[in-house]
Amino acid sequence: MMQHNPTAQAFIEILYKLQSDKEQEKIQRYFKSGEGQYSEGVQFIGVRMGEIFALAKEFMAMPLDEVEVFLENPIHEVRVGAVSIMDFQARAKKTPENQKKALFDLYIKRHVRINNWDLVDRSAIYVVGGYLYDKPRDVLYELAHSENIWERRTAIVSTGYFIKQGDIADTFAIAEILLNDPEDLIHKAAGGWIRHAGGTKHRKHLLHFLDQYAATMPRTMLRYAIEHLDADEKKHYMDLKKIINS
Repeated sequence: MMQHNPTAQAFIEILYKLQSDKEQEKIQRYFKSGEGQYSEGVQFIGVRMGEIFALAKEFMAMPLDEVEVFLENPIHEVRVGAVSIMDFQARAKKTPENQKKALFDLYIKRHVRINNWDLVDRSAIYVVGGYLYDKPRDVLYELAHSENIWERRTAIVSTGYFIKQGDIADTFAIAEILLNDPEDLIHKAAGGWIRHAGGTKHRKHLLHFLDQYAATMPRTMLRYAIEHLDADEKKHYMDLKKIINS
């Protein structure tokens, strides 16, 4: 049921009622929040993601100034709620263009608070990719060259919206920029997205990309990219990788 007065404070009060110590331990293990790991220093209270998404849907009419309050919160699940509300608003057919622009602007302006892979993946496709679909996409290439890992992940993940429309050029172009990225989470995203872009209809584009780069791309990226190929094709591209490393 939609909330009539969807404020950040009301959301947080309900969220804390859903807290579970058992879920907190589980989430901290899943997100690898120990020292030297991607989620180091991230604070979790222990709320199931499905419960956060359902609550965010009830609060999806929340004004963006309240959503921005969410993004400043140190608790990860609160920020999951923030980006989920942004995602639901961006997806809604009734959302006007000026609101979609405001969502996009908020995402880019406060990207420093969208600072984990799940926050990017939960919102970038529709908030960023959906907004940019019929507009210049230069900002994605700027993000792809960013020193910030999460901005680079936004660059590739946002193209998921374009892929849904059969528009795959930017996915491959940004994946090419990210070929020498030092981070495994970028390798996984880039490999997974070009695999998706190179589905049945665009398979030749994926094979062409692999013919060019399989031998030199990071092993994780390659494994993700070839996941849906047949056994002989997988072996062919993995062998190219072995040859260059021998």
